[in-house]
Amino acid sequence: MTNAPRTPNAPRTPAAARAPLPAATPVGYPRIGPDRELKKAEEAYWSGRIDRAEFARRTRALRDETRARLAELGLTGPAAIPETFSLYDQVLDAALAVGIVPDRFADVLGADGASSADGTIDLDGYFALARGTAEQPPLEMTKWFDTNYHYLVPEIGPDTDLHIASTQVIDLFRESLEGGADAAARPVLVGPLTLLLLAKAQDGAPAGFDPLDRLDDVVAVYAELLARLHEAGATWVQLDEPALAADQRIDPQGLAALLERAEGRLASAEDRPQILVTTPYGGIGDLLPGLIATGVEAVHLDLTRGEIPSATQLAGVGRTVIAAGLVEGRSVWRTELPTAAARLALLRERVAEAGGDPGAVVVSTSVSLQHVPHTLERETDLPADLRATLAFADEKIAEIVALAGSTVVPGSVDGPRSVPRDFAGVRRNDVRERTAGLTAADLERSAFEVRGAAQQSRLGLPVLPTTTIGSFPQVAGVRRARADHRAGRIDDAAYEQAMREEIRRVVALQEELGLDVLVHGEPERNDMVQYFAEHLDGFATTAHGWVQSYGSRCTRPSILFGDVSRPAPITVGWSTFAQSLTDKPVKGMLTGPVTILAWSFVRDDQSLGETADQVALALRDEITDLEAAGIGIVQVDEPALRELLPLRASDQDDYLRWSVDSFRLATSGAADATQIHTHLCYSEFNEVVDAIDALGADVTSIEAARSRGEILEALDPERFSRGIGPGVWDIHSPRVPATEEIRSQLSAALDRVGEGRLWANPDCGLKTRGYEETTESLRHLVEAARTVRERAAREGAGLPVG
Repeated sequence: MTNAPRTPNAPRTPAAARAPLPAATPVGYPRIGPDRELKKAEEAYWSGRIDRAEFARRTRALRDETRARLAELGLTGPAAIPETFSLYDQVLDAALAVGIVPDRFADVLGADGASSADGTIDLDGYFALARGTAEQPPLEMTKWFDTNYHYLVPEIGPDTDLHIASTQVIDLFRESLEGGADAAARPVLVGPLTLLLLAKAQDGAPAGFDPLDRLDDVVAVYAELLARLHEAGATWVQLDEPALAADQRIDPQGLAALLERAEGRLASAEDRPQILVTTPYGGIGDLLPGLIATGVEAVHLDLTRGEIPSATQLAGVGRTVIAAGLVEGRSVWRTELPTAAARLALLRERVAEAGGDPGAVVVSTSVSLQHVPHTLERETDLPADLRATLAFADEKIAEIVALAGSTVVPGSVDGPRSVPRDFAGVRRNDVRERTAGLTAADLERSAFEVRGAAQQSRLGLPVLPTTTIGSFPQVAGVRRARADHRAGRIDDAAYEQAMREEIRRVVALQEELGLDVLVHGEPERNDMVQYFAEHLDGFATTAHGWVQSYGSRCTRPSILFGDVSRPAPITVGWSTFAQSLTDKPVKGMLTGPVTILAWSFVRDDQSLGETADQVALALRDEITDLEAAGIGIVQVDEPALRELLPLRASDQDDYLRWSVDSFRLATSGAADATQIHTHLCYSEFNEVVDAIDALGADVTSIEAARSRGEILEALDPERFSRGIGPGVWDIHSPRVPATEEIRSQLSAALDRVGEGRLWANPDCGLKTRGYEETTESLRHLVEAARTVRERAAREGAGLPVG
């Protein structure tokens, strides 16, 4: 495909030039609702408690309330509000907008399928890709850049029929118009380049096929979408291209060329809205001149993680609008507005120096505010000193409105980025003295051969042991007991009795199913990070601070504001009670230091490595107490290890050093006979296999079912010689895997890693599943493991297998 030449800042069509980009506008806003309205509507629809019409009514009401709230906060006028609503995931939305549906889901499209005759996808088809069906597993899910949000990975092939398969982006814009012309939202889509860089080749694609091979075809459908948005009256459209802020599988020169092929082609079209390209999650450096040269009307820059561009990088800016992402959208710390105002002034000076219009610089957030809770207004129980330093989504909107309104007196560009915190609990000398005294010996255990022999002597586990990851279904009675205890409706004794009864049930079920290593089920834990935050000094927790993790799954990240220590044992009582119920080993269950940081809002006044060491020492003390109580296996989960990996390779070595060291610090005090497990899930772990190995865990369980076992390719026994449990059941989908399906996965894993190292387990914890599907799936897992174990034994003995 050839692209028409585009001169930067060439005259726009009259229709596209009607409205300037508003002086204050975020690049995204939370979509779940302040009381998780989206989650509740989705789960009611999936369970059949409401029909499609009621689901549509509830989600429409949520969108209307969101638009009204944003207008109330000062986002007024056409295109001020970004329409970032999604029923499940923004990457899935973009994929369906251009028809990226893998062949295995062809029946959810029209013609021969269940949706409509025009090749579009309906609501149930949409959720089929997200959640799977009885016949097909869902799209793979992995982390969105270096965040705890999970996106669905598009699957595309050379023959995928690309066309507009979803009109959601157009429908939502038209919906916003019902509030009047001034209420018109700004349609938002993941950009075509990022979409394909995040995609994978579908099964059966020829060797060497790269999703980027379809770039021109995808851009052609985007052009059609933009033309239809223009026809509907949209004056601006936002294309999110965060891939520009991360190292990619192609070099920067190749990326710049693809950028011109994508955004340059779209900018050259006549009938389209004005285009804002966003570049969140970091700086784009020398890609900026090329992006400006594509001819798009506005470029957003993340100026919290990226630097203010030089006049040279702004060359050719002309009339291009620069949206300055000066308010951090990933943290909850209040912006130091005088510093931000000084940086805004500096950016305007450099735009002017480059020949641009300093008045065309507008104020924005660094990233979408989907990563922070809705509002601080309802968090009345937080300490006043801490609360004064916080800002959630609504408060960050107020910050960009204030900056854009020139009501903030500039300070120094080198000042603090957030409001300083100097109240009690932020700095503790005893904690700092302990971390200052650490030595290299605190990170070392005995050789694995020594540990492995001691552990087998103590535990006596069979070949291919079976276990789960930790949590069991959290039934209504368990959640109610926790809520009643928190509200004071039941006392400590009644609460402990309720939890013990659930632990008895969980242990008995595992015994009945024949699992080899048991867990207590974690009924006392509302969340794997918040539970520890509630028992460690240096943390605060919120009552309503919900953030979307994926689909209907929401978490309440804790706020790590001060030096961390453990005032008392946290998990010992529950673990020892469970162990008293069985002769089989019960795992002690802890969340690792990196994951506690990744899934919290962490202080920004010291390095992450320093904070991780403080958390690691608290966990080290917990492991010591678990050992003293007789617990022989301790699992320290690090599902977020890959999540925090910096997006630029030049920054990764330092991160991998301190993250691995913090895990080793937490676990290296354990005795040889204590088996240390860890668990990792839903990230591209192939990229950090060496770091996973460096953790030194005796057994590592890792997500593999949803990615169809791709991690196994990296698990060369010569590189990774300890125990490994590649997950064989995707617990984020309601489907129950058949025994033969699990057996096939275990057999493939056995061929790759060998029976002496292989464990059988699900992909992740079972908290979100129901007991019926959990029991059936675990029964299949145990049966499959037994079959594979017996087959391996016969082969080892030279006996026929049949």
